[in-house]
Amino acid sequence: MYFEIDNYNALKEALNALCTGLAQKEIPQESVFEVKLVADELLSNALRHGGGKAYFSIAVEDDVILLSVRSLHAFRPPDKSILVSREAENGRGLYLVDCIAEERDYSEEGGTSVSIRIRR
Repeated sequence: MYFEIDNYNALKEALNALCTGLAQKEIPQESVFEVKLVADELLSNALRHGGGKAYFSIAVEDDVILLSVRSLHAFRPPDKSILVSREAENGRGLYLVDCIAEERDYSEEGGTSVSIRIRR
């Protein structure tokens, strides 16, 4: 599945299509929730920090879900995320991604790309 997202309404539509597509591939509901959470966090960050446009693809290979988010503008996500204080209004997204993902890779080729592996 591949999506181009340029606003938050398109993000919502892409996440709904993602959930429907994963359910059709008989991915367990818990894994669908985790993938949707990770995709939402990464895509929201890409829209906010990456120039207002994001590209998103997902593939299922055996027992692994591969998710890739790309923005056209370069911004570097931290290599290691930290848990922010309870009082902080933001900054939890990447920490949640890292808690769920088996692996997170980053590339600056063609903007910024973040790739995630989630075991289902």
